[in-house]
Amino acid sequence: MIYLDAAYMAKFYVDEPESEKIRGLLADAEQAGSCVHGMVEVVSVFHRKLREGAIPQADFEALCAQFEVDCLAGLWTWLPLSDGLAQTTRRVISGLSCATFLRAADALHLACAADRGIAVVHTNDRHMMAAAPAFGVQTATI
Repeated sequence: MIYLDAAYMAKFYVDEPESEKIRGLLADAEQAGSCVHGMVEVVSVFHRKLREGAIPQADFEALCAQFEVDCLAGLWTWLPLSDGLAQTTRRVISGLSCATFLRAADALHLACAADRGIAVVHTNDRHMMAAAPAFGVQTATI
């Protein structure tokens, strides 16, 4: 499975500098997915684009509709967020250096990938990339 964070998933839908590379990566993939909270994050990215004026309301609605269709069709594999995964994530965060900046949602992505034996998380988030070794995973940019 190719594991993507929500920002990379959103680039599949919204034309940005890395979008074509992500589409190419996914075209060759048997399976692509993320932790289930990523579903909310992707729509949040679309909403941020609307709020910032990068896309009009009609495009926002079309993106949300297409994402829903793709989710229902199984384009994305959504990995569950369990109590055990939350506990593991909590333990890893509690052991991080005080200099490590890591958002909770990003920590859940890293822990989810590690829990599923996924060695690489595709992201361009510098904080996730810096914290990934603490979770026993690597990161890759497109």
